[in-house]
Amino acid sequence: MIYRLLFTSTLCFIVLFSCSQPSKYVQSEWSITADEILDGGVDKDAIPALEEPELVKVPEVGFLKDDDLVIGISFGNESKAYPHSILYWHEIINDELEDVAICINYCPLTGTGMSWNRMIDGELTTFGVSGLLYKSNLLPYDRATESHWTQMGLESCNGERRGKKAETQMVIETTWKTWKTSFPGSTIVTPNTGYKRDYFAYPYQDYRTNHNYMIFKVKPKDDRLPAKERVHGVIRKGVAKVYRFSSFQDGIVLIKDRFMGQEIILAGSTNDNFIVSFHARLEDGTGVKLQAVQDQLPIILEDSQGTQYDMFGYAVFGPNKGQRLKPTTSFMGYWFAWGAFYPGLEIFEP
Repeated sequence: MIYRLLFTSTLCFIVLFSCSQPSKYVQSEWSITADEILDGGVDKDAIPALEEPELVKVPEVGFLKDDDLVIGISFGNESKAYPHSILYWHEIINDELEDVAICINYCPLTGTGMSWNRMIDGELTTFGVSGLLYKSNLLPYDRATESHWTQMGLESCNGERRGKKAETQMVIETTWKTWKTSFPGSTIVTPNTGYKRDYFAYPYQDYRTNHNYMIFKVKPKDDRLPAKERVHGVIRKGVAKVYRFSSFQDGIVLIKDRFMGQEIILAGSTNDNFIVSFHARLEDGTGVKLQAVQDQLPIILEDSQGTQYDMFGYAVFGPNKGQRLKPTTSFMGYWFAWGAFYPGLEIFEP
């Protein structure tokens, strides 16, 4: 049996269909398991990706509540936020930041949001929603070559670009309250998209909070944590490790860890609803010793020389101003998805 999602302008209906035929996808054409590729129930581009969305500044925002989640990104002097409430309905936003062409892509079924570079091998492209899923996760396609990409796998999985790795940029998933406090000069994508959608309604019933409600079955199933628990995953050389909010209680918490032979540091806060991770060095390779900074968002870290760093790792005050901590390859997501994509992955224990 498979579920198909049928969208109207305001609602998402879940309809159960019987499916006894073998997969129509040919394994030799895909680098992922073809039998686990599912038709999500909507045609290609039926979920419309946004292009160059309308933006407003923080003081003009009246359509978000403090506990609404956003995906934020920052380059240099420019910061933008992309509300979950809009991404639920569009999943992909093709945009630019500081003259860098980016694709914000979010899968509401796995709770995973990230940013990819739209310049691939010297060719500019946009991404669209294919209507296909792999392990319940979004399979975007790039319009330049029609190649499909596995979002959580971070690479093209068929077509001309099969095997090509996605170039990611660091994003932060957090609440609107934390974002607007930390980046009051940023801009935010508005509900004025040109499409008729109810951006104030969550279209998947109680999916976010009901650990027993799965629209699509995935395997393997890992029951070590609740299925929809939001965790921060770090990926290196195809191996992943996850970190829970329960490790980041009582203000800004700094964790030092070793993963795949590399020293990494994580900073996060349950109250402020964010977790970020970096290599324990600057982008130029210089090692740093860090401690947490309290009550100064967006500043969260300080090194032994007195340089202070913001949530994106930028040195904003002190001797190393202008430098940046090297981000890990990481993003937030529901636990069940991490367990399915990276079987047996390690869960950090303090």
